[in-house]
Amino acid sequence: MWKTMDEKLIPGIGKWRENAVPSRLCSRTRRVLRMAVILAALLPLVGCSPFYVIRAGWAQASILSSRVPLLEVMADTTVDLATRTRLRLVWDARVYAIETLGFQNAGDSYTSLARLQSDTLALVLSGAYRDRLESRTWWFPIVGRVPYRAYFSVESAESAERALEEEGFDTYLRPTSAFSTLGWFADPLYSSLLRQDDVGLVESVIHELAHNHLYVPGQGRFNESFANFIGYTASIEFFCGRDGGGTNTVKCARARDRWEDAMDVSRFIDALETRIRELYARTDLAPDTLLADREQIYVEAQASFQSTVQPALRASSYAYFGDQPMNNATFLARGLYYHRLPDFNDLWKEWEGTFAEMLAWIREEATGLEDPYGVLGGG
Repeated sequence: MWKTMDEKLIPGIGKWRENAVPSRLCSRTRRVLRMAVILAALLPLVGCSPFYVIRAGWAQASILSSRVPLLEVMADTTVDLATRTRLRLVWDARVYAIETLGFQNAGDSYTSLARLQSDTLALVLSGAYRDRLESRTWWFPIVGRVPYRAYFSVESAESAERALEEEGFDTYLRPTSAFSTLGWFADPLYSSLLRQDDVGLVESVIHELAHNHLYVPGQGRFNESFANFIGYTASIEFFCGRDGGGTNTVKCARARDRWEDAMDVSRFIDALETRIRELYARTDLAPDTLLADREQIYVEAQASFQSTVQPALRASSYAYFGDQPMNNATFLARGLYYHRLPDFNDLWKEWEGTFAEMLAWIREEATGLEDPYGVLGGG
């Protein structure tokens, strides 16, 4: 549901609110208040401070209320041509998701632009138990339990991270450039997403729209890995088959390479998860020894990634695997998006119908299973 990456603002867009008159500001304030009340109802109501609900609801509502129609921006000649061209790409990706992929729940998502006033949309905090490979979760109405929590100020995020650490959890705090309201509101294109290249931009749009198409409450890893699968693979179809594209284009090749990279990272993460879980299953180790062995496994895995996996990547760097120390929180948060991607790919390759028919089948089958990964078969 949260698209994680380090983004910055794009200069030269979002000028059209500068001359807003007071009556429009008052109207916008009323819209924010109404929206904040609804958003607060969708935020965690169990095990969290009411002040968090109020602040987060207000922050999200303020962002959503600042939306400007994409068609209006694309027609605004004061916006540079490069930006308008990229906004058209977003529009085309949305149309593709609806008309080709069958995402009929897209609503009005990605038909507007929201210009952020800071370098990132929000900060996402994850926590994990140190004595087992299990995420600390928070409960949300509608979406169920999720292994992360978003904050709209650095101070609040860092304070929450310190509190988790004091409780004995591993933690991981990172920026995000997008999120999905799962169709409850018309999610805009956030200006932070425009920092990506064209292939990454299309992947992100389709990823977020995939959450509108299918979201299984309480199944965060399946939801994010499924959306990642769709974002990567659909972007291949988009760039390799669209008018002006083709199998011999740079963007088609890059989309394919990025998907191959994602599957390589998925294999690495799933293999490391097996190794960590085997360690935690041992009953002959004292707690201090177990934690020391865990740290050694992470250090060795990180070195292996840098020396073996990373040099073989085709179009991605995944630099954060080598730049930051690993713990249970960082590992689980990253693995949230990469579980069993090759198995999704196998299903796609073996499917005899259209891609849209496969996605419709997954949606129907996954929502009726206790473990939605059952749609892939095997373990």
